[in-house]
Amino acid sequence: MAIGMFDGLHLGHQAVIGRTVSRAKNQDALALVATFDRHPASVIAPHHAPPAIQTLNQRLRGLSDLGVDATWLIHFDRAFSEKSAEEFVRDAFRYFPGLRVVLVGEKFRFGHRRQGTVELLQDLGHELGFEVEAIPPVNLNGEPVSSTRIRRQIRAGHLDEVRALLGRPYALAGKVVEGDRLGRQLGFPTANLAVEGMAVPPNGVYVAHAEAAAWSGPAVVNVGFRPTIERQPQSIRVEAHLIGFDGEVYGQEIELLFLRSLRSERKFSDVGALRAQIAEDCRAASGLYQTIWAAFGCGHGESKAVSSPRAHSS
Repeated sequence: MAIGMFDGLHLGHQAVIGRTVSRAKNQDALALVATFDRHPASVIAPHHAPPAIQTLNQRLRGLSDLGVDATWLIHFDRAFSEKSAEEFVRDAFRYFPGLRVVLVGEKFRFGHRRQGTVELLQDLGHELGFEVEAIPPVNLNGEPVSSTRIRRQIRAGHLDEVRALLGRPYALAGKVVEGDRLGRQLGFPTANLAVEGMAVPPNGVYVAHAEAAAWSGPAVVNVGFRPTIERQPQSIRVEAHLIGFDGEVYGQEIELLFLRSLRSERKFSDVGALRAQIAEDCRAASGLYQTIWAAFGCGHGESKAVSSPRAHSS
């Protein structure tokens, strides 16, 4: 069992989970991940909770892709936050009496007021009969890879750095919600993603790869406040024009893999100038997409049907 929040599933998380999967195979056992349905800070100190790098669905899909056999998805609420570290470990062993090995990061802390340590885990392991393995952090360019570092780089718009820390392109996902249909009036319908609580890159226009339930392909993504349209700044919007797609995606979760920044967001003199710029953005994105997506080893960039997201054990 690997235990952690694992937001982002970055290179450090992959080291813990990869070791868990490897040890499970060697011991003819199952690889299990224990994680939470929300960041603990969102319950304990909601005003200081960090923005999420991934939605829960993204995290569960990622765990499955890493070879995990099952996920113990723990509902984190106020009552759970008050459990002592020892109580949490004894509960885990009671639920999984065949537990052989627990794997965590070297600096892992857990339980009420984060009083649980790797040393406490080891003491309880001696008593209950499981081994504890603490995985050292992964360093990149002289610094540990961490979710905090990744959030900082996302906010700064350093997509290449984020990709290096994650080991894959940065992807933002959200449920498609009803918008004002202005994009359709301009001739470029957009999917408006609900991204409250998520880490988002700086305002601007980006080339992206979009993944929906039954379609995938190139997209132009605008992150920002729509200064040409909105008189008063509203909450930040993430709007994706799926190039070559004319279906309905309301209510679905779409994942956008950010490939490259095209330009900064700016205010245009009128709607006609905005329409002309969007058309230019789409032409530029279509050309860049083919090259970038292929360079990532993801094929030739054609739009294609994809299967619906897999279900996950929880």
